[in-house]
Amino acid sequence: MHNPDNIATAGKRLEEAGRAMLMVHGRGASAQSILSLAEYFEADDMAYVAPQASQSTWYPYSFLAPMQQNEPGLSSGLEVVRSLVQRLHNEYGFAYENIYLLGFSQGACLALEYTARNPQRYGGVFGLSGGLIGPEGTPRNYEGSLEETPIFLGCSDIDSHIPKERVLESESTFKNMNANVLAKLYKNFGHSINDDEIKIVNNVLANDTF
Repeated sequence: MHNPDNIATAGKRLEEAGRAMLMVHGRGASAQSILSLAEYFEADDMAYVAPQASQSTWYPYSFLAPMQQNEPGLSSGLEVVRSLVQRLHNEYGFAYENIYLLGFSQGACLALEYTARNPQRYGGVFGLSGGLIGPEGTPRNYEGSLEETPIFLGCSDIDSHIPKERVLESESTFKNMNANVLAKLYKNFGHSINDDEIKIVNNVLANDTF
């Protein structure tokens, strides 16, 4: 369904970069649109890679819908993320701790769900306006440790797409998986990305922590 070879890139060439960030766009957006964020990041050694969803949507319904309703898009999207992380590691030689994941909205949900299902030490994971996928009451019995991976969850406290309760549930789940988690709910903010979030990403890129 989604094509893992349909990607856009920015920053350093993959063959020359010291680190790589996988960037996952939101519903109705594009690989190029999420890549435009890279110009705000302070990491001269970073290669940025963004996959393009089929028809610009990773899965058809809300991330809170029963998972089966979002198939086959959901599984296909998770497989795109998995295959690209493996390519960065196997083909280009990036250690997992030099691979970062960032997503916005639907892309944040996908990146966070991938991280929970594939735990190890990543350089950092940034879920901007997103949370773990599934309806209320979904079991969060993920196995494995994130080995103190810095995970940042940033969202409005009144986001019409992302309930703040799901952000806090995701925070708790990742803490239980031994991640170093920072969650921030921005008061009366819109469904977008703000300067504070960019600053926090840059802190992690510079210091490996918040």
